[in-house]
Amino acid sequence: MGKRKLVSVDWALKRLLRSKANYEVLEGFLSELLKDDIEILEILESESNRDNAHDKSNRVDLKVQNRKQEIILIDIQYEREFDYLQQILFATAKAITEHLSAGEPYEQIVKVISVNILHFDLGQGKDYVYHGKTRFHGIHYHDELQLNNKQQELFGKQYPHELYPEYYLLKVRQFNDVARDSLDE
Repeated sequence: MGKRKLVSVDWALKRLLRSKANYEVLEGFLSELLKDDIEILEILESESNRDNAHDKSNRVDLKVQNRKQEIILIDIQYEREFDYLQQILFATAKAITEHLSAGEPYEQIVKVISVNILHFDLGQGKDYVYHGKTRFHGIHYHDELQLNNKQQELFGKQYPHELYPEYYLLKVRQFNDVARDSLDE
C-alpha cells in the first residue's frame, strides 16, 4: 500500500479562500482582522510578470481588491524563511508599482495591505498577531506628522500612514487556543 498523502493546511486554505463561493469567509476574516467592513470586489491575478529576465518575480497566495480600491495581499507561509520580512516588503512594493501606469500621477498609488499567515515563528515576540504601519514622529516635539489641508482634501485622509502600506503578521503557532476577541474566535 502506498503512503497516504495529507492535504496541507496552506493548500486547503488557499483553495478555500480563492473560491468565489467562500468570499463571505474571507470577507469575515479580513473584516475582523482589519477592524473594517471588508467587501471583496474581485480576486486579482496574484503572480506578477517580470518586465525582463533580471527582474524578480512576485507571487502571493491571494490578491484581492476591496470596495475602497485597496489591494489586500494574503500570503500563507509554511516554511521558515529568514528573509521573509524583506519578501513581504518586496511583494508590497511590487503590487504598488503594478497598479500605477506610466504617466499617472503619484496620487493614484493604491494602498496595499499585506496579511501574512505564518506557520513558523518569525522574529521574537510572544504575541501571535502583529500590525505594522509607517508613522512619522517628530524628533524634538514628538508630534505625529499630519497631511496638510490640501492633501487631506485630495486623499480624504488625515495622516500619511493611512496612505502607506500596512502589514499584518499572524503567527499561527503562537496562538494558544484561548479566544480573547472576535478575531480569535
